Amino acid sequence: MDEESLLLSLELASGSGQGLSPDRRASLLTSLMLVKRDYRFDRVLFWGRILGLVADYYIAQGLSEDQLAPRKTLYSLNCMEWSLLPPATEEMEMQTSVVKGRFMGDPSHAYEHTELQKVNEGEKVFEEEVVVQIKEETRLVSIIDQIDKAVAVIPRGALFKTPFGPIRVNRTFEGLSLSEAKKLSSYFHFREPVELKNKTLLEKADLDPSLDFMDSLEHDIPKGSWSIQMERGNTLVVLRSLLWPGLTFYHAPRTKNYGYIYVGTGEKNIDLPFML
Repeated sequence: MDEESLLLSLELASGSGQGLSPDRRASLLTSLMLVKRDYRFDRVLFWGRILGLVADYYIAQGLSEDQLAPRKTLYSLNCMEWSLLPPATEEMEMQTSVVKGRFMGDPSHAYEHTELQKVNEGEKVFEEEVVVQIKEETRLVSIIDQIDKAVAVIPRGALFKTPFGPIRVNRTFEGLSLSEAKKLSSYFHFREPVELKNKTLLEKADLDPSLDFMDSLEHDIPKGSWSIQMERGNTLVVLRSLLWPGLTFYHAPRTKNYGYIYVGTGEKNIDLPFML
């Protein structure tokens, strides 16, 4: 959700019980404005909150003029002081995939994992147990990246692709119509396309290259991983992810108000295919 309309956005997303206390809201309003100025971001999004056992991580993301360029991610424990996180890598994801359970809320906390490694002694090969330490900050980077790739959402038409390549915010976007807002095909993954490249020319024939340049939610696997509901007398559309419980996307049809927020434990629902 955009920091410029933070209070309205939090109000629209509050139907899922994802609210903030008045002092946290006031702190965010001030500190995100300073983050935008100091880091010279084009836009700053309040991404959400990852719940820890000792403390919670408040997450914000900075975007450049090209909306699909890699985002800078920051975290805070008090909504006032923000620390920049390093970019996510495949190695980080491999390392942190063995860590299960809740976050602690301490970035310096180290998880211990025992691995079997092969050791050569002359002609003999032994398997030795090695204790590997994984920092919680590394796990935080990896989880945020996974959630972004899987369930960050944007409505069709909110962004447009310029003839020269960069992706810009569509200033003429006035919201989806009520009938369009009820369809999953009207929403895209807010990231570089993956499935679109595999489509045939025939499948791409009906697509508008300036608007349909991202992957649609309707083809997500497993099918049924999104819950779409109308609230407040059909004046608000709410999408909730069942794959990453805690992710809520909202859009008020025929208005420019849309956004998403994640408030959860940072744990993926790996049992979803068996629940559908």
